[in-house]
Amino acid sequence: MRQPSARPAAPSTLARGSLGVGYRAAHREALLGEVLPAEIQHLEIITENFLGPAPAPRETLRRLAARLPIVLHGVGLNLLGAEPLDERYLDAVARLADEVDAPFVTDHLCWTGSAGHAHFDLLPFPYTDEALELAAARAAHVQARLGRPFGLENVSSYVTFVESRMSEAEFTTRVVREAGCWLMFDVNNAVVSAHDHGGDPEEWLGLVDFSRVLQVHVAGHDRQADGLWVDTHDREASDETRALYRAAWRAGGPFPTLFEWDERIPPLDVVVEQLRRLVEAR
Repeated sequence: MRQPSARPAAPSTLARGSLGVGYRAAHREALLGEVLPAEIQHLEIITENFLGPAPAPRETLRRLAARLPIVLHGVGLNLLGAEPLDERYLDAVARLADEVDAPFVTDHLCWTGSAGHAHFDLLPFPYTDEALELAAARAAHVQARLGRPFGLENVSSYVTFVESRMSEAEFTTRVVREAGCWLMFDVNNAVVSAHDHGGDPEEWLGLVDFSRVLQVHVAGHDRQADGLWVDTHDREASDETRALYRAAWRAGGPFPTLFEWDERIPPLDVVVEQLRRLVEAR
């Protein structure tokens, strides 16, 4: 097990109004080029892509970390899985966070594996008091193990459960409060889930403690022919997502903002234009 003495005395911090993009290999050369767009003030990496020993990704990470603050965003924690948390995985995440001096680490409030196998799908669960107690205890443990702020992201979901006793917004904000951890607020996920389940995404704004928001994610979604909205991260943000971002900024800004683009990845300047549009919309 990783020893606490290996942790830095305190992680670096990220400016509250910082703008960022998710690092994708398609943008490697542009991000390592001579001049960076002024709008890119930090990067977010997918944690699991850099946990292995392969030398090329590690060298890229070293060079990126020399240029910009880097935050970690995971998809493999399996916070609400049936098995205990993987302590070896947490050790590896903690070492990576120390290596890049990450201001914070985030993952998703969901389950992502079973029977010892990680599938990395961000799957929902019933919003019950029992699940809340488990999530809060585990999130507090993760934050203590990492030795730096740990944030939970709200996911997009396409099913609901009859067992649920509260809304996703209430559940998530209560977990954050009871764990003493932080929120990674994804406004696109809030919009998608609200549409698909017949809710109001602005419910979040009345419940979120914006002093506990580490970062806000913005992305695009697909509107399928059957009426379902799907969180695809393969296009610009919708008008509804930008509107919720604007309302969140006015309710609790400034906060760090990051635009995600994960499929059909365009040139970097197209992603940067999305950041510009968000700033103009505030």
